[in-house]
Amino acid sequence: MSEQCCSTGESQVKKQGYMAEPISLKTYTVEGMDCGNCAKSIENHLNLHSSVQQVHVNFSTGKMKIEHTNLPEEIVSEVSKIGFKATLDTGRTSSQPVQKKNDNGLLLLSGLFIAFGFAGSYTGVSALMSSILYAAAMILSGYKPVKSAYYSIRSRSLDMNVLMSAAAIGAAFIGEWLEGATVVWLFSLGNVLQNKSIEQTRKSIRNLMDLAPPKAWVQEGSEVVKKPVEEISIGEVIIVKPGDKIPLDGDVMQGESTVNQAPITGESIPVDKRPGDSVYAGTINEHGTLEVQVTKLVEDTTISKIIHLVEEAQEKKAPAEAFIDKFAGIYTPIVFGLALLLMVLPPLLAFGTWGEWFYKGLELLVIACPCALVISTPVAIVSAIGNAAKNGILIKGGTFLEKAGAVTAIAFDKTGTLTEGKPKVSKVEVLAGTEEELLSIAFTLENYSTHPIAKAIVDYARIQGIPPRDGELYRAIVGKGVQAAIDGVNYYAGNLALFREMAVPLDPITQNVVELQNQGKTIVIIGTEQKVLGLIAVSDMLRGSTISALQSLKEKGIRETVMLTGDNEGTAKKIASEANVSRCFSQLLPEDKVTAIKKLQSEGYKVAMVGDGINDAPALAAADLGIAMGGAGTDTAMETADIVLMADNLEKLPHMMRLSKNALSIIKQNIWFSIIIKAIALGLIFPGLLTLWMAVLSDTGAALIVILNALRLLKDGD
Repeated sequence: MSEQCCSTGESQVKKQGYMAEPISLKTYTVEGMDCGNCAKSIENHLNLHSSVQQVHVNFSTGKMKIEHTNLPEEIVSEVSKIGFKATLDTGRTSSQPVQKKNDNGLLLLSGLFIAFGFAGSYTGVSALMSSILYAAAMILSGYKPVKSAYYSIRSRSLDMNVLMSAAAIGAAFIGEWLEGATVVWLFSLGNVLQNKSIEQTRKSIRNLMDLAPPKAWVQEGSEVVKKPVEEISIGEVIIVKPGDKIPLDGDVMQGESTVNQAPITGESIPVDKRPGDSVYAGTINEHGTLEVQVTKLVEDTTISKIIHLVEEAQEKKAPAEAFIDKFAGIYTPIVFGLALLLMVLPPLLAFGTWGEWFYKGLELLVIACPCALVISTPVAIVSAIGNAAKNGILIKGGTFLEKAGAVTAIAFDKTGTLTEGKPKVSKVEVLAGTEEELLSIAFTLENYSTHPIAKAIVDYARIQGIPPRDGELYRAIVGKGVQAAIDGVNYYAGNLALFREMAVPLDPITQNVVELQNQGKTIVIIGTEQKVLGLIAVSDMLRGSTISALQSLKEKGIRETVMLTGDNEGTAKKIASEANVSRCFSQLLPEDKVTAIKKLQSEGYKVAMVGDGINDAPALAAADLGIAMGGAGTDTAMETADIVLMADNLEKLPHMMRLSKNALSIIKQNIWFSIIIKAIALGLIFPGLLTLWMAVLSDTGAALIVILNALRLLKDGD
């Protein structure tokens, strides 16, 4: 359909006497980037071409998104000119990096040339022969950086290839062949090691992509055939054998089994699945054979959305990263200019020889490369986001990772967050009529509500074998209850506030209601505008993980844990006491939860709100950080919150808080380490204690150290 529209549009344009070229947005995987400046150089180079409308290269993910009118092969060729390898991303699977054996062989050979030349100077080999070996090593190791530097200069980029190439050529120009050869060799070796290290962070996404199998067994009539998942439609039935990964989201039609949902939710304990239960692509069927009716296409599955959200998150720059990029953009050209002045000004003023100051200028050129500083933040953020995704936590960007580390108070919705969210009827008290009549009316009133308490009443009535009546004019009364007309009479199900508003006599039940509420039960009153027919007590149990999770949060520096609920004060206090939260706000309407969040913020707290992502959307938005629970299979939860806990419990929240604090700590360590190394190197230039190869080693070595430090986040909590 879209191709037909495009061709029609092109033909219409041609009729007007113009040429039309289709613009396509494509994603490429780029290999070889080991610094944020590399991404900028690729962007600048491609922007020089008229066929490119827009290009964005993300160093952290190794992805390039580009709008262009020419062939993909031409884009790949242009990227290779500047020293990198691009491959078109097909979308289904990520490309595994190809080990460049040829490049590594050249690096080894150039290293041997340097070693032979250096050894020759002590074994009677002529200085000319040593210089020839050094020159050969420079050509082998330096060909690619010099070629990349040429295209960088053309695109007006001052990247590390330009700086290192200038330093190496300058060293050769003044006869320092050993220094020049060592510079390019160390630079190339550093690139190889950095690429290998950074690639580990990018594996976190590739591992997610490989979770769901590319094909599935599909029931077609009496036969079972294997089909690519892209060809399977909603409603088809797939067969999942024991030990196989589930290829698509769906509902179990037949069979019983346990399913390992750790790839999606991070939960280590397998979950029992029976007919009617939902299953997710990428999870593992452990025992019995399951017949699953597909509910989502391959591009809409939970795992696909997780991958998309994580990739988007890794492309979003955190405030610290954006600041450092801006700083580096100013720092590099300034230091480059200072290096040129250092080469020219002192000898002109007779403060030394040209050769002496030219050499110092070359050292300053190498130090001008801010690689370690620029790389200090994104690798840490990508590693932390990858770790979180593997553990069933979606962090939607570095900004939210930073915010999580600064949180001092966490507010929790009660129902379904601190509690199981699956309340059960514990008592039915009848004041007028029979229990069967009361439950039948309650069934009718609550049947159209999605609230957990309503569901508990409906389920209880069904178990008792009591049918609903014919109702009409259903209406939800926000924060108070529901109403419907039955046989021309308006009936209500709600709390005390609702019946007080209608001036219904409550004396017969008030004392009983208070007593039950003090026991932690939620009371639903059933009645008309004239009288109360009875009441139903509903209890919700605290989650097993709640107490330990809240205790862990307090140990990790959270000063206030707060419970927000629409329940009455008695129920709220009982649950708050069991959960051991610091404070409790009860009888809240949705808008009151926002007020409670703002109150905490006015007290100076950085507040995170934890809820289900649907009813708590206003409070999630008002908080400094919104955290949704139970994101697996819930599109709304994944869309509304800043962070999503895929499992329907609080067990991963302390892990997430620790991970964010560790990430912030490592980012600070990396930034300070990078700055200190640069400062030391700068300080050693003028006394003449710094050599050119030491300057290169300080730059590439520092970059490698900050990468390895950031990689610790990948293993955090494993």
